[in-house]
Amino acid sequence: MKSEVVPKTDPADAVPELESSSAGERIAWARDTFGPGLIMSTSFGIHSAVMLHLVTRQIPDIPVVFIDTGYHIPETYRFARDLAERLQLNLKKFIPPKSAAEQEAQEGRLWEKGVEDLKRYNFINKVEPMERAVRELGATAWLAGLRRQQASSRSERPVIQRQNRMTKVHPIIDWDARQMHGYLVDHDLPYHPLWDQGYVSVGDWHSTSK
Repeated sequence: MKSEVVPKTDPADAVPELESSSAGERIAWARDTFGPGLIMSTSFGIHSAVMLHLVTRQIPDIPVVFIDTGYHIPETYRFARDLAERLQLNLKKFIPPKSAAEQEAQEGRLWEKGVEDLKRYNFINKVEPMERAVRELGATAWLAGLRRQQASSRSERPVIQRQNRMTKVHPIIDWDARQMHGYLVDHDLPYHPLWDQGYVSVGDWHSTSK
């Protein structure tokens, strides 16, 4: 496990400046501030190539955390393989403590049972593996590709968020769909293969639809 990296500056001091900065400047700030304590996450979703390319151009060896729930659709696994090879990602895959088959054998399909069971499903398959990734990698900061345009719940999301002892940095938080498309075209990067079939979001197979 890496030793914890203490930021050179208080992240809160940089918020006003970073709100008006470019995505590249935000990534550079995170790199210079957190050093080896910086990780990024990806779900290999529709536009994931944008963040992966933006970040690895500046930090080629950054640990890229992929939470493999065991419920991703086949196209996502193939997309992940191809993009990881193309961008030479330092991919770190984390899985739940129980396989999908074991979970269903013991508890059934939790996502079909109600709100509380869905929360349990998300904790087992997403939250716990990500918390483990943060601990094992000794991370103090996390680059994520959230965007305000994606959901009303994200409309007020800042560039920097403090969550317990972790700092989250959202370099493309203010990007719209046109910017995302333009970046993919300009850099000859692929969409997730299901984009052409009418999907605008891709997750676990049981929560993904056109």
